Amino acid sequence: MNYSDNLIDNLLKGDRRALARTISLVENENPEAASIMDALYKKIGHAYRIGVTGPPGAGKSTLVDELTKYYRKQNKTVGIIAVDPTSPFTGGALLGDRVRMSDVFLDEGVYIRSMATRGSLGGLSKKASDVADILDAFGKDYVIMETVGVGQSELDIVEAADTTVVVLVPESGDSVQAMKAGLMEIADLFVLNKADREGANRAMQEIQAILQLRENRDWKPKVVMSIASEGKGIAEIAQAIQEHREYLEKNQLLLKNRRERFLKKIQSIVRYQLEKEFWDENAKNFLKENLETFQDSRTSPYKLAEELLKNYKEKWREHHE
Repeated sequence: MNYSDNLIDNLLKGDRRALARTISLVENENPEAASIMDALYKKIGHAYRIGVTGPPGAGKSTLVDELTKYYRKQNKTVGIIAVDPTSPFTGGALLGDRVRMSDVFLDEGVYIRSMATRGSLGGLSKKASDVADILDAFGKDYVIMETVGVGQSELDIVEAADTTVVVLVPESGDSVQAMKAGLMEIADLFVLNKADREGANRAMQEIQAILQLRENRDWKPKVVMSIASEGKGIAEIAQAIQEHREYLEKNQLLLKNRRERFLKKIQSIVRYQLEKEFWDENAKNFLKENLETFQDSRTSPYKLAEELLKNYKEKWREHHE
């Protein structure tokens, strides 16, 4: 049995160290990563995936911890993927604060993994869906993906989650900002956290008014008030997630959504592999040389792209003849 087979075998037996090593191999794009994901795939499909997003400071981490504790009381196991901004110095994920504030870190039934966005446009790392798959294969009942809530990250979550929870706070204009950011379109559930603050009722009314403007849809997102730091509203949030899950299952939408996710995953893998293969040293040097003289040459980017593609096709033919 080789190293990868041994690792997979231990992971499927519930070995947490094997789980951590497997995630690291996939995150670091180890040559074995694709074959490991391939071997694990038949074990995927059990976990229900929840995406949690919203503006910074909305209390997402506290809410995720409280929701995790709620699921643990029901004897369910939970994997948490906390997506952090990439450190400009190390390119790593800033886990320290996440661990210090987490009550569930030492719970054997919970596994927390912090991931860096690695400069991707979206807030969820490109590898986050792979990590969710690994946690699923490991046997977790729930996988919660908590994103930093910056820019395009919300859209990444939708691609990777069965239910998307958008967390807002009563601060003035928060709901309007959320609407601008497109959060209203992707939310399956709204949580108005820190509901003991001034303006909570007004914010609640604002969100509900904005939801009225949405096109007619079968699923109407609920708005739940919470004070996560005191554990208030957590049971209601869990209930609303369960209602959305039942709605998806009843209407065969869970399978449909997962099929779409499967398709996008294939496209993403192909795109990633092609890009990696395409930008070899020759292509990078060709681009660099032309960038240095671009003001004088007046060659259009279309012409240069055409040249790069031609070179790539020739290289491909040489390797496959």
